Amino acid sequence: MDVPIWGRKAAVRRRGGLERQQQRVGWLMAAPAILIILALSIFPLLYSLGLSFVQWDLQTPEHPFVGLRNYREALSDPRVWAALGNTLLIVVVAVAVELALGLALALLLLDELPGKGLIVPLLMLPVMMVPIVVAFTWRMLWDAQYGAINQILGLLVGEPVRIVWLGQKSTAMFAITVTEIWQWTPFMFLVMLAGLASINPELYEAASIDGSGYWQSFRYITLPSLTRLILVAVLFRALDVFKVFDLVFIFTQGGPGTSTETISWYIYQLGFKFFRMGYAAAISYLVLILLSVAAALYVTRFLREERL
Repeated sequence: MDVPIWGRKAAVRRRGGLERQQQRVGWLMAAPAILIILALSIFPLLYSLGLSFVQWDLQTPEHPFVGLRNYREALSDPRVWAALGNTLLIVVVAVAVELALGLALALLLLDELPGKGLIVPLLMLPVMMVPIVVAFTWRMLWDAQYGAINQILGLLVGEPVRIVWLGQKSTAMFAITVTEIWQWTPFMFLVMLAGLASINPELYEAASIDGSGYWQSFRYITLPSLTRLILVAVLFRALDVFKVFDLVFIFTQGGPGTSTETISWYIYQLGFKFFRMGYAAAISYLVLILLSVAAALYVTRFLREERL
């Protein structure tokens, strides 16, 4: 039996009204989360942007608008460039070593080994620890007089070792980088292990039939299959290491002098020790612009290679 036209129109109107009602209910249910996001992220971001254009410090009771002066001062500040150099050094070394160690461990533990069920959880312990706890623990290990590292080195060389690891730039940067590598190599290991497990084993079987050895299979099957995963993991880790703060805070506080300052530590010093909020905000936005441009170029090149 056919439904009259006016009946069909009424049904369409009812469905439209029901959909609009569902949309309103959905927006009402999402409203608390949207407000929390605006309050905790968008508003501070916009407020700090406005702050970067004013002179906000303890020397001036008022906060006059200074335009781009904070940005010009930041670009000519040698401590900004030195802190960026220290940060980039830690990023490059730490991420490269973490990738190499993580991939090596993943290749080693890909096959079934005795005790694998115990080894993998133990390897994941560092990445699950609170970063500040890791920093305090390793600070004791690096201690010149009572640290276990000097004690172990002394046993190896047969005489007492008194290296002041955190007292000079070269050894302090080494200590910070090694600690960063120790904590976050398990992250790379887990990502690489998941990537290796997703590779079709038939590819290796076909390669072995053709006479390919281990290194040929690794070069022409494993690495190409992991390329996209490696690029994404490197991007995430590089952005995360660039924010390194806790190790500098616990180990050296930027010392000796300002030789081990990272950009995060310098911004913290400006904002919460010297209360130059406007200048600190300007440096923060310059760093944000730098990271955004670098990440955009990285992703653009990655997508271009994917299309080829």
